[in-house]
Amino acid sequence: MENNTINYRSPIYVQLREIIRNKIEDGEYLPGMAIPSESTLADTYGINRLTVRNAIDTLVNEGLLKRVQGKGVYVMGEKVQRDLEYLGGFTQTMREKNKTPKTKVLSKWIRKAGEKFSVIFNISPEDEIYYIKRICYTDDEPVSLEEIYIPHYIVPKLKGIDLSIFTIYEVYDFYGIKLKRANQTLDIVKLQQNDARMLNIDSNFPVFLFECMSYDEKDRVIEFARTYTRGDMCDFNVNFYK
Repeated sequence: MENNTINYRSPIYVQLREIIRNKIEDGEYLPGMAIPSESTLADTYGINRLTVRNAIDTLVNEGLLKRVQGKGVYVMGEKVQRDLEYLGGFTQTMREKNKTPKTKVLSKWIRKAGEKFSVIFNISPEDEIYYIKRICYTDDEPVSLEEIYIPHYIVPKLKGIDLSIFTIYEVYDFYGIKLKRANQTLDIVKLQQNDARMLNIDSNFPVFLFECMSYDEKDRVIEFARTYTRGDMCDFNVNFYK
């Protein structure tokens, strides 16, 4: 069977399954991105949608694809193991506490690094970085507002990845980025009125501000994040050792 050709020497859904698998392995369908719709695949290969669905279902069962109701089918990446004793994303942390996490991306765009972030990421001021602003919910209650900055060269395809479906930590896993350590500072601040309203608090209500720089195993700064967290929704523990 050729990479893009359907014949009748073996079951059609098996052939389409392998075509999709090959496109994933060859990098045409990248982790975190949607594959063509069932109707598009049916038209492309001249087969019926039920056959397409069967092919996709087998890859979903293998963990290679992820079906999201109302949005489409997305490519999963090959996961790598990560030590979560010290580093864990919001979704992972909330699930470990038996809470229901949810994030809502307010904005995601590309900008120039500028002087400040060129120093943080050790890149040129003209290099591009991603800016992501999102709200994190626990059991449908807004808990924190995050601003996240990631160098473009770290995950060049981040623009095409739906962060309402995949967590940022999952994206790092897809692209083999292993978080090694992080430096974090804590302050107490007040939010602008619009931002406070999104957290269902008054603008005079103080919030915790965590600023965090995350490093990978190559000691590159791969993320800078500001997290504004409601103090009435969270407790924080610090362990000291002698």
